Amino acid sequence: MGSAELKAKKNARLEDIARQAGVSISTVSRALNDSPAVKRRTKQEIWRIAREHDYDFRSHMPNGPVGADATIAVIVPAPQARETRVSDPFFLELLAGITEAARDRNVDLVISHIFPRSAEDLEFAMTTSRAAGMIFIGQSSLHDAFNSLAGGADRFVVWGADFNDAAYCTVGSDNIAGGRRATSHLLRLGRERVLFLGDTEAPEAEQRFRGYRLALENAGRSYDDRLTLPAHFDVQSGESATRSAIESGLEFDAVFAASDLIAIGAIRALVKAGRTVPGDVSVVGYDNIPAARLVTPQLTTIDQDTNLAGRMLVSKLIDTKGGQAISERLETSLLIRESCGG
Repeated sequence: MGSAELKAKKNARLEDIARQAGVSISTVSRALNDSPAVKRRTKQEIWRIAREHDYDFRSHMPNGPVGADATIAVIVPAPQARETRVSDPFFLELLAGITEAARDRNVDLVISHIFPRSAEDLEFAMTTSRAAGMIFIGQSSLHDAFNSLAGGADRFVVWGADFNDAAYCTVGSDNIAGGRRATSHLLRLGRERVLFLGDTEAPEAEQRFRGYRLALENAGRSYDDRLTLPAHFDVQSGESATRSAIESGLEFDAVFAASDLIAIGAIRALVKAGRTVPGDVSVVGYDNIPAARLVTPQLTTIDQDTNLAGRMLVSKLIDTKGGQAISERLETSLLIRESCGG
């Protein structure tokens, strides 16, 4: 659906919605204004009927810029690995890309307070939102739930990992290729024991880990599971995991971290332990957040183009004309800086 088509068509009147919902016109009006005087289930049903009839929600939605073609919502599912996901620097960079793309398309953008943790939460988010479409940042553990939603609604797109059985549209980086590229670079530098830091239960980190394994295999190196340590997507977790590795006597001369925040934490632990970066240990991160250029040494990292990602997510949501939008993988690039020594 194009941006003009995304605008509600006003094919239904309040009277039509009231008749189908079996309630009064005043109840419909209050529900469309999200009044607390209307029960949640009643509002959900009225909003569902309104969407089916392309009713214009915009006149009932609060404080949107005059003349915008539509409103889309950004929703962040409860994370598996990013405990402060909304404040994650990469999320903020991606949100900036989405915001710029939405503005270019004359579309309002709202950040939803809903924080889905289950299939039921996801269903609630879809049925209660009055936005014309939704962008979910990350799948967390809700891949199957997204597949179920795709059978009944095409009003959403997901930034996240690529799954072969996905019935919904995703946009994300080629995590496997990025992980392979980062690890291969460390091996080409002559590093022998590359430590992987990341929570492999998180879809994107798991795919980066698969890239790490492929790079080892392609280089004829055997995989040592002692060199894989869990770490959440934050500095403290990366520092703690690296400190534990050092204190346990684990030998390693390189680190590939599933995010820049983990990598920055690893550098902190290494420096505190008297190790030099990159002299003793080379470090590569993932995301290319602004802080990667500000730490000492500057962090070598895998770059994801958040501006392009934002344009793709908005375009997939508002430009699809029937059927499901095609998922896309963004190419990644290795940005070589000081932390890997070459």
